[in-house]
Amino acid sequence: MTNPSTAPTASAWTVFLVFLRLGLTSFGGPVAHLGYFRAELVERRKWLSDAAYADLVALCQFLPGPASSQVGLGLGLHRAGPLGALAAWTGFTLPSALALALAALGVAALDPGGDSGWLRGLKIVAAAVVAQAVWGMAKTLAPDRPRATLALAAAALVLVWPLTGLPLVLGQLAPIGIGALVGWALFKSEAVEAADHLHVGFGRRVGVACLGLLGALLVLLPVLAQVTNADWARLADGMVRAGSLVFGGGHVVLPLLQAEVVPTGLVDRESFLAGYGLAQAVPGPLFTLSAFLGSAAGATVLTSLGLALLATVAIFVPAALLLFGALPFWSALRQSPAARAALTGINAAVVGLLLAAFYDPVLTSAVAAPEHVALGLAAFLALHIWKAPPWAVVLGGAAVAGVVV
Repeated sequence: MTNPSTAPTASAWTVFLVFLRLGLTSFGGPVAHLGYFRAELVERRKWLSDAAYADLVALCQFLPGPASSQVGLGLGLHRAGPLGALAAWTGFTLPSALALALAALGVAALDPGGDSGWLRGLKIVAAAVVAQAVWGMAKTLAPDRPRATLALAAAALVLVWPLTGLPLVLGQLAPIGIGALVGWALFKSEAVEAADHLHVGFGRRVGVACLGLLGALLVLLPVLAQVTNADWARLADGMVRAGSLVFGGGHVVLPLLQAEVVPTGLVDRESFLAGYGLAQAVPGPLFTLSAFLGSAAGATVLTSLGLALLATVAIFVPAALLLFGALPFWSALRQSPAARAALTGINAAVVGLLLAAFYDPVLTSAVAAPEHVALGLAAFLALHIWKAPPWAVVLGGAAVAGVVV
């Protein structure tokens, strides 16, 4: 049987088209994005195995930045090398970035209200996508009593963590760390099969260079912004800093972005809030709010579009450099038996993280009435039993909800 993790590679153009479709239909936030990725690339296209996919997700949970976009970069790299990573990021990011950049110019008219029928339908379908991802990954990564127990314990820990008063980011990292320790203790004596792996294509020197480049940007951009006092330099500096410091998903970046663009006068508070509202109504990563902010900071149409592009690239650059810096070391580390045992526990904990996120914020923000439950069950049936493509279920759910919800 062909190992899906070592299947023949695709062209960068193919990767772009696959991720462009995902970028047009992946509503629901980062956890839902992981579900869409798994349905399309693990189940449907067999680009890699569940275990290799979970390992990539686990790594991206550890790193600052938008986890779903980092997973997309890793998948593109695995399938078509560095050009594939660029193609995956471009395809997934382009639809929402372009929509938000145009919205800041008043060209696009989107509904930022957050509770229209079609938007509610998108949230409900996203809940069904996450449910399918949790179900499928649990069967593969938590199939026995010890790992199922570890997954449920990780979910419970995440859900009760806010009661501790400790930083929320630790609530995401602690279950992964505990999973690694439990996995090392319980599974290190088990025979380890040949491990599926993510194809990286470069070594540790390139990884160190990527981390060094990120460090240089964090040092030099503030100096450049101070010396030039140019809007583009201040914008790039703020976006790179925000993208380097965020743990825990897209919503966590909001206070950092506000601190970078509102007090400095690049964008007023009302425009910032309008952009955040619009960002909820488009597919793809929430970090593309940066495109709206860059566009809003421009004085002319051309300047606005240029700043939108600059802001979008700048906020995602740290995520890419951190991922490429970590992957060569991660790929080497995960080959040792002790590391494989720890990863077995980590993968079970990742299932628990997805399960917790399925409840909050995915389910709590999507389901508020019996008709919402009915639509969610229908979407899950279409995805899981009838194997309907996620993009069709997304569009169908939005259309139905726009009429009856």
